[in-house]
Amino acid sequence: MNLKLALATTSALLICAAPAAAAPVTVEAETLSLPAGTGQAASGALKIWSTATATGAVTSRATRRITVRARGEQCGGAPRMIVSVDGRVALDLNVGATSWTDYAADLALSDGSHTLNVRFNNDTRTATCDRNLYVDRVVLTSVAARPLPGATLYIAPTSGINATIASQPQAAWFGGWSGDIRTAVGTAVSAAAAAGRVPVLVAYNIPQRDCGSYSADGLGSADAYRTWIRAFAAGIAGRRAIVVLEPDAIAGLDCLNATDRATRMGLLADATRVLAASANTVVYLDGGHDAWQPVATMASRLAQAGIGDAQGFALNVSNFRAQAGLVAYGQQLAAAIGVAHFVVDTSRNGLGPSPDGQWCNPPGRALGAKPGTPADYRLDWNLWIKRPGESDGGCNGGPAAGVYWPSYADGLAARAAW
Repeated sequence: MNLKLALATTSALLICAAPAAAAPVTVEAETLSLPAGTGQAASGALKIWSTATATGAVTSRATRRITVRARGEQCGGAPRMIVSVDGRVALDLNVGATSWTDYAADLALSDGSHTLNVRFNNDTRTATCDRNLYVDRVVLTSVAARPLPGATLYIAPTSGINATIASQPQAAWFGGWSGDIRTAVGTAVSAAAAAGRVPVLVAYNIPQRDCGSYSADGLGSADAYRTWIRAFAAGIAGRRAIVVLEPDAIAGLDCLNATDRATRMGLLADATRVLAASANTVVYLDGGHDAWQPVATMASRLAQAGIGDAQGFALNVSNFRAQAGLVAYGQQLAAAIGVAHFVVDTSRNGLGPSPDGQWCNPPGRALGAKPGTPADYRLDWNLWIKRPGESDGGCNGGPAAGVYWPSYADGLAARAAW
């Protein structure tokens, strides 16, 4: 691989939504429990006509956002709706819409059963009007509008590398070289947490990695990988982290036979499920880049690989593709998937690719945009996933893959537009 490295009206009844088989999870509002005499099911929805709380339970899966479809009957003002999960308020607003409207907010939940409350808080009635709240459904999905709000990316202390590069947050890569993976990941996440920051972690140990190219390796069996990824998640231990899962594993699928492709997709879906079970872990699957696979191909593959449990996908990992093309491709791919977001590796794309499109240590390249949160639609972060200055492999005069190459690093920094 090229290192592109859902009414009962008695208060005693509590209805549980069916266990989630995949994101999204939908709770039909008429299945929620209300105190007697405060509301009822009405035309496939829940009508609440007195100040009261509708209660139910929901089993979440990889939840990062909540959407409530509601409408109001107005009377001297709009009905106030307060939606909370486990006592945590997600939405508190006036429902001014008289037709069905979606109201949404980011809400990160760990996998499991949660108490859902929808409260109508300001009933009023006059001789001429009656204020009521109607709720159709509550939907939990895996994609936040802005994941990990307030996150500042972690800059790990380094020495002996270019100062410009060292000043920026970069991803930490983990694979067979990392030793005990729970300990290695735990150490990295602990350092970031102690600094009040969020690390970017790359899981890079899938069987048959890179299909014999410069970064070939990976674990020897599917069972070994399942064990490894669970230890990886245990190292994060519920703390905030961004995980880029197996760069090139999906875009580079073509080198595998049909049986091995199916195995890889199953491993990626399992890994995404395991990692995204924590409310604080944001997962991005491999999305390749704009000059690799067509949008339709990648959308189909990502669906098989568990994108429904992820925040989205990562583009341009360890590559040099220009930002404008990547953002356009990312937005097209996200739209083809549905609600996904994406990140872009900008570590070395400041001047775009070389004229001949080389991916392995091409000369004359530059650092790209600094890591941060750009304004582009559905683009969550620009990240430095590839560590600038580390070789892509023994090509164009470079050392082995992953080895720091001072002269190449200095050139990248010198040519940066900033």
